[in-house]
Amino acid sequence: MAASSSSALTERRGIPAASFVEDVQTYLNQSGLDVNSALAFPRKVLLFFVLLRLQQYKLVEMKLLAQQRDLQAKIPDIEKCLDIVATLQARKGTGEALVADFEVSEGIYSRACIEDTNSVCLWLGANVMLEYSCEEADVLLHKNLENAKASLDVLIADLQFLRDQVTVTQVTIARVYNWDVHQPHLALELSHTIFYFQPSGSFDGAVMKEK
Repeated sequence: MAASSSSALTERRGIPAASFVEDVQTYLNQSGLDVNSALAFPRKVLLFFVLLRLQQYKLVEMKLLAQQRDLQAKIPDIEKCLDIVATLQARKGTGEALVADFEVSEGIYSRACIEDTNSVCLWLGANVMLEYSCEEADVLLHKNLENAKASLDVLIADLQFLRDQVTVTQVTIARVYNWDVHQPHLALELSHTIFYFQPSGSFDGAVMKEK
């Protein structure tokens, strides 16, 4: 088969699978495009959209990597909060005060003496803090931890899928260029054509322009 697909031309969470082009000429013929067009337009179209798709994959990869870094930083913070709540629950009813150092700002700490308490305050984001009982805080933090770990697992799978599609797309680009070497009259025309497009993180259609 001239053109096959990674993951059977499916998609993963909005990320389309890359089409694997085994033979460029056969692929163009099967697509109903004239390989011997005087302006080499079919090949220009193919190369343009493959390069565009590669850039889209790269942009999405950057976004997913940023989300992965955020989650990897968030999970240890939640685990620390769980440890603090567990410590407060363990000391509950003992009458002993808990002496702890807490971070006021980055690199600046202050010491506090925490009396026997049955509640804690949790930051929920957007400058919002709510007070919970230790039991409620423990349940909420465990739920947040499970959600964060599940989201991280999904992101890792997304990144693996995305990298597979990047590899397939890069192979396709190499095949198009290698095929070009054996088409000298078309290669000359392509060398004088400059493609440009507006970078986008979506996988919507685009318009090819020439300079």
